[in-house]
Amino acid sequence: MLSRIRSDVQCILDRDPAARTAWEVLTCYPGLHAIVLHRPAHWCWNHGLKWLGRFISHLSRFLTGIEIHPGAKIGERVFFDHAMGVVVGETAEIGDGCTIYQGVTLGGTSLYKGAKRHPTLGQNVVVGAGAQVLGGFTVGDGARIGSNAVVVKPVPAGATAVGNPARIIQAEADVKREQAASQMGFSAYGVTQNDDPVSQAMRGLIDNASSQEHQIALLWQAIEKLSEAKANCVPSEAQRKENFEADKLNQLMGK
Repeated sequence: MLSRIRSDVQCILDRDPAARTAWEVLTCYPGLHAIVLHRPAHWCWNHGLKWLGRFISHLSRFLTGIEIHPGAKIGERVFFDHAMGVVVGETAEIGDGCTIYQGVTLGGTSLYKGAKRHPTLGQNVVVGAGAQVLGGFTVGDGARIGSNAVVVKPVPAGATAVGNPARIIQAEADVKREQAASQMGFSAYGVTQNDDPVSQAMRGLIDNASSQEHQIALLWQAIEKLSEAKANCVPSEAQRKENFEADKLNQLMGK
């Protein structure tokens, strides 16, 4: 028990730059208090003492502002940061190393008793403030849920879910698009991507522009090589390298 508390304290010191000492964490962090109180409540729930488990959970909610059902399973080194208004449902499971911010709901969408109604978070998942994760699905290891996202479907490991309803952003698939978008002063990360026609059009324009820049650069490189054999044919300096004209693009976007 004491070793787990030490581990919980250390994970807060590691992840929260505002935490200065172990004593401060022990006495002033309601997220830690909620975790510590949940463990006896969960033990009571699993050993047939349902009312006592619920009462400890209710007391914890009153003291910390964090409501964790005694049936929920919580791993090690879980950090509820600030965490006022967090709700964790009965069949929810939170993996090791997760970080959950204030206003998060790990809720259910089914009324069937005994069913898996609440989400399962893998290891090292981060759930942003105000996010709602609703349903008996799995959020993969290392995934991130953006603030105020409403997630109603599984999230693959390492992916990011943003928006309402949440869109899944595959980290590897979107890195190149983000790099191209940043060159013209526009970030696709901040808009809806899969179901918004405007964002779909912008994604298409970004991909098309990036492809054209690459092709033009290759053409000028070929022309430059050919021109070396002809002294009277000197290529211009235009488009030897891939380079978005950010000012012109911003003007077209009305910025």
